[in-house]
Amino acid sequence: MRVVIADDSLLVREGIASLLRRAGFEVVGEAADGDEAVALVDAHTPDIAILDIRMPPSHTDEGLRAAHAIRGGHPEVAIVILSQHVEAGVAMRLLAENPERLGYLLKDRVTEIEEFAATLQRVAAGGSALDPRVFERLLAAQRPGGPLSALSDREREVLGLVAEGLSNRAIGELLAISEGGVQKHVRAIFAKLGLAAGDDAHRRVLAVLTYLSPDGSR
Repeated sequence: MRVVIADDSLLVREGIASLLRRAGFEVVGEAADGDEAVALVDAHTPDIAILDIRMPPSHTDEGLRAAHAIRGGHPEVAIVILSQHVEAGVAMRLLAENPERLGYLLKDRVTEIEEFAATLQRVAAGGSALDPRVFERLLAAQRPGGPLSALSDREREVLGLVAEGLSNRAIGELLAISEGGVQKHVRAIFAKLGLAAGDDAHRRVLAVLTYLSPDGSR
């Protein structure tokens, strides 16, 4: 799997590159700012672009602007946004625009290389994956009486893991319940959130968006 990494910190950039190479990824380019990242993606068309949010010159939203430029020119390239802090609004805006092939992670999670590599693979395959601490922040901001209030504690737990991008089998292993039991919870979540029968992958994305919405609505 081919990767471009963009971060203005040389230490962070080289650290991520070293970890990924050890995990079998091919790092085809490293950038220190958003414009350089877009140019590298144009030149190499990697499977994934890993972007810091805040890069030169203003250290505000250069990574987000680079992500939009990459999405516009190369929709097949997966985007993984890295952040030093929880920026829940950024995650929600990105998901609402297009949740496919999108990840939003905190930088300290990158040290867990097996989990990080698995996340990159899920995102590159068309999924979405968000850091659980972003979920916690958004859940704390939920208003009483929203769609999520109808979910049981276990269903909220399952939905949080769905939002991380985990499969039913992986969720079952984490919660020590059967894959069939997870599927029952997922179906109950769909019903309570008013998601019509249809493609499960699409409904999982809609459930995630409901979960992440600050007021608990799509």
